[in-house]
Amino acid sequence: MIYFFAIVFGYLAGSLPTGYLAAKRRGMDIRAQGSGNIGATNVFRTLGWKAGVTVLFIDGLKGWIGCKGGLWLMGASGGNPIWILIVGGFASVLGHNYTPWLRFRGGKGIATSAGVLVALTPWGFLGALTSFLVFLGISRMVSLGSIMAAVALPVVVWYRQEPGPILGVCILMSLLAIVKHRANIQRILQGTESKIGQKKPGKGKVSS
Repeated sequence: MIYFFAIVFGYLAGSLPTGYLAAKRRGMDIRAQGSGNIGATNVFRTLGWKAGVTVLFIDGLKGWIGCKGGLWLMGASGGNPIWILIVGGFASVLGHNYTPWLRFRGGKGIATSAGVLVALTPWGFLGALTSFLVFLGISRMVSLGSIMAAVALPVVVWYRQEPGPILGVCILMSLLAIVKHRANIQRILQGTESKIGQKKPGKGKVSS
């Protein structure tokens, strides 16, 4: 039962559609703005840096809380603590990406995954963050930075020789992040992906 509670708690914690709620507070639907994504990147572009930072922080906090939730609820009195963290954390990412409050359409899970990694593997988080910042600086594309962070994560965890279950869930989280960015990958290959500071002509959608 402890794993069941960890999964349910993690999923519900991650499912809070922070970006959607932040935009709704200002009288708009974030899904009809910019890229249509409810994540922090689109909030930055649509609502400004203050709202973007707030959504980024809360989305990350959702992952951290979802990861730790099983231990808090049950006091780690049963089951393997590592597995409790893993199932709760992964469930929180799924909750963000497929939130029931928006007909199971959510964000891409990068900030929520980061929160999970802080709780589960700090070194993995630092490795992914470093990769994100490097490729963001080179390309000025948030999407490419996120994709390369997903690629770097399991490599760092493997190099650090962390437990097999942690490596396994990091691989799953990385694959999920890459799949959620498949449209961005196509635009990167076509040379049409948006960059930080780039102005788009017209009123068409921009990517995130």
